[in-house]
Amino acid sequence: MRVLPGARWRTAAAAHRARLDDLVGPYLERRAQGSSHPVIDFLFTYYGHKPTQLRRWHPGYGIALADAAEYDGARGYHRVTMDSPAIDAGDAAPGNVFTADRAYLAKRYDTLAFVANLLRATASRPAQLSCFGLHEWAMVYRTDDIRHQQVQLRLGPAGTDAVVESMSLRCTHFDAYRFFTPEAVGRNAEPLTRADQLRREQPGCLHANMDLYKWGFKLVPLISSELLLDCFEMACAARELDMRASPYDLSRYGYEPVRIETPAGRAEYVRAQSALAERAAELRRTFLGVCDALLALDERIGSGHLD
Repeated sequence: MRVLPGARWRTAAAAHRARLDDLVGPYLERRAQGSSHPVIDFLFTYYGHKPTQLRRWHPGYGIALADAAEYDGARGYHRVTMDSPAIDAGDAAPGNVFTADRAYLAKRYDTLAFVANLLRATASRPAQLSCFGLHEWAMVYRTDDIRHQQVQLRLGPAGTDAVVESMSLRCTHFDAYRFFTPEAVGRNAEPLTRADQLRREQPGCLHANMDLYKWGFKLVPLISSELLLDCFEMACAARELDMRASPYDLSRYGYEPVRIETPAGRAEYVRAQSALAERAAELRRTFLGVCDALLALDERIGSGHLD
């Protein structure tokens, strides 16, 4: 275990917070004013990980922080002594040294295993690029219960319904499918269930790529904040395309629509979706490597091969 002295890890933590502020500063300003945003708010309201939680920097498992009294009591951390032969203290001074807990690693084993299996299964499949973001349209199909009441439908209710009826629904992501209106559910190419998630998830799906962020924050502090913020940036980009291709008129928020009801719009969507899928593939490989390393480490600890 390597120990980072206070000055070194605080510099990294400050850089992390500055990077995060660039991403969420406008969101925090709007929230302070009581305003909502139909695109960005989703990343916090749906996923439930608060900006204050994102702001806390984590080095990842196997790295200890010296002079880190503020981590006392933080979830997943414990105090370590500097006299262990397994600790490389370097030039760090003793006292108030904290690191992610082995017991917490063992506690999160099942989650780690699930995430690794899901990432591996998703990466093993070719990207499907023929959904055209119609899941958002299916969520407002033949209903007056519009999810984003503060914005209008670009084509109106009848025009929106007509688009859904003119195209095939090919959603592969259960957590999008479960928000389909009852009338839209039967129009999907195949019914989806939670139990089928490992079998259905595929790397072209915007929501599967957005969910890298969800799996990341479920594994904090075992993974690094750098990886988590990479996943968050991915989620931001995917969410933007998701809503630009949606039936909502978001022009007053500065978003130009991707008009998937037209051939040109569908081609534009596929190009953007493909670029995001390539970006997510690299991130998924990195994430999977971290998960596999943590799982192997936990098994070594459990077998007694690592003190």
